[in-house]
Amino acid sequence: MDVMGDKATLFETGRFVQPSGEEATPDESRDETAEAVETGEAVEEMSLRLAAEAGDVEAVSVLGAMLLRRGDLDGAEPHLRAATAEGDRAAANNLGVLLHQRGYPDEAAGWWRVAAVAGSAAAAHALGRHRRECGDEPAAEYWLRQSAEQGHALGAYALADLLEHRGDPGAEQWMRAAAERGHREAAYRLARALDHQECKGARTGGDADGCEHDNGVIVRAEAEQWYRQAAARGHRRAALHLGTILERRGDLKEAGRWYLTSAKDGEARAACALGFLLRDAGDTENAAIWWLRAAQEGDGNAANALGALHAERGQTQTAERWYRAAMDAGDDNGAYNLALLCAEQGRTVQAEQWYRRAAYAGHREAANALAILLLRGGDTAGAEPWFSKAAEAGSVDAAFNLGILFAGRGEDAVALRWYERAAAAGHTEAALQVGIARLRDGDEREAERHLRCAAGGGSAEAAYRLAAVLDARRPPQPAHELGETVHEKTECEEWYERAATQGHRRAQVRVGMLAAARGDVVEAARWYRTAAEAGSRNGAFNLGLLLAREGSEPEAAVWWTRAADAGHGRAALRLALVYARRGELAEGQRWADRAVSLGPAEVAERAARLRDALREELSA
Repeated sequence: MDVMGDKATLFETGRFVQPSGEEATPDESRDETAEAVETGEAVEEMSLRLAAEAGDVEAVSVLGAMLLRRGDLDGAEPHLRAATAEGDRAAANNLGVLLHQRGYPDEAAGWWRVAAVAGSAAAAHALGRHRRECGDEPAAEYWLRQSAEQGHALGAYALADLLEHRGDPGAEQWMRAAAERGHREAAYRLARALDHQECKGARTGGDADGCEHDNGVIVRAEAEQWYRQAAARGHRRAALHLGTILERRGDLKEAGRWYLTSAKDGEARAACALGFLLRDAGDTENAAIWWLRAAQEGDGNAANALGALHAERGQTQTAERWYRAAMDAGDDNGAYNLALLCAEQGRTVQAEQWYRRAAYAGHREAANALAILLLRGGDTAGAEPWFSKAAEAGSVDAAFNLGILFAGRGEDAVALRWYERAAAAGHTEAALQVGIARLRDGDEREAERHLRCAAGGGSAEAAYRLAAVLDARRPPQPAHELGETVHEKTECEEWYERAATQGHRRAQVRVGMLAAARGDVVEAARWYRTAAEAGSRNGAFNLGLLLAREGSEPEAAVWWTRAADAGHGRAALRLALVYARRGELAEGQRWADRAVSLGPAEVAERAARLRDALREELSA
């Protein structure tokens, strides 16, 4: 409750004697100042007592306020009653405060009413608060409004709180009024309200002309302003939120200062955030100090961070202890991280136990991990509901895994729906699967869109398939005239090359073919060799052709042998011809037989004729 006639008021009236003295050392100065203040108060009290004895009502009131502020209720009460009897408004309010402290709220309310009717904003605020505690909201609103309209910051805040609780839109006006008058909690709550307003606007989306976006910027700026005001007045949660805003913007140095201010005031979340800021700057030792401080104050996120730090250092027992501390603090990530730790150590039973605990608590990634664990153990029926639960909770990986699960059962339509859901959330492999499905259905435009997303996300297979789609659209190239400049690379060639550089063997063969078509034999050989060494039989066969054309038939035979051993019919036929020309008829017949069995039909037919001819020659 408010006390009228406090030190500020006394300063303004010149009734509070300020001590003065000579210069001294800082420690001496503090001691002397404290002593001087006590001396000054003693002198002031003596002066007030003399004035009160002389019948000065104001002095009686101020003396009562001084004793009340000091905690001397017995000494203050007679002076306040005497001043109140003489009609002093401040004394009536302060008498109400005293009686409220003594445990007589109803009698206190009577004196507050007297002071409030006489125009005391502080008394109106106290009376309004009292009526609200009694459940009389209409009377509470009346008196709080009286206080607020007189410019009383506490009255404005209490009125805003009452109206906000009721859902009255007028709450913001009074919360803003209290904030503008320096009420730090009002400034904080106003900032939070603006934050929620901005988040709601972001969810609903902006107008076509961008007005919503511009308004969002304005709202964020205003919220930051109020956070700053509250933080500057010592509001630790405001300092935390201000630090978060600055960190998100990239102002890490200033963010760290506000996190430090908030953390020193006891805000565990700020200590945790400061720890992450220090870790990102490479200072893990100091990060651990702040995480430890936050974890000891019950911050589960900090306990998880300590667990991860010790796990990275190989201190698994300490890591497990902190993960358990995170669980005890109510952080589900503790159970999930503990499960990951157990899984890395091969403790599958324990891993499943902790995954289940986190999953039952709603941890979507734990649900997905549990489903994978069950699937690997052959429990498909047990895995599916956990995949579904995780996917419905927003796990993109779980949605993709459901697609794989249904595709494995042959339920392609259901699989596609889950792939599309994961692809819409940016899952690269899911986008590839949707692209393949759309190609299969003949919807080339949709296929291209999804393949572009997947290829842009780094999928080599998507880049190759996208290149193939674009390649099929290219018109036949006209024969080049002598001296004509070789054309620039097309988009499809660029995608082939991107896939090739990512290790896609078919793309490597295709890039080699395009290089050969341009006459760049060295580049073609490089890509063919890369593909062949990675196991591509087509790459080995084409490299053999290139070498044979360059007059290196023995080396070509080596690569054709590798291709034929991998099942390439044309390579086997080439080998049969090579050995036939060398006069090694039996070896030629053996490779011809292999070519017949490998095919395709055209190759098998030619190989059969060659085999028969070699057989006749051998029997002649």
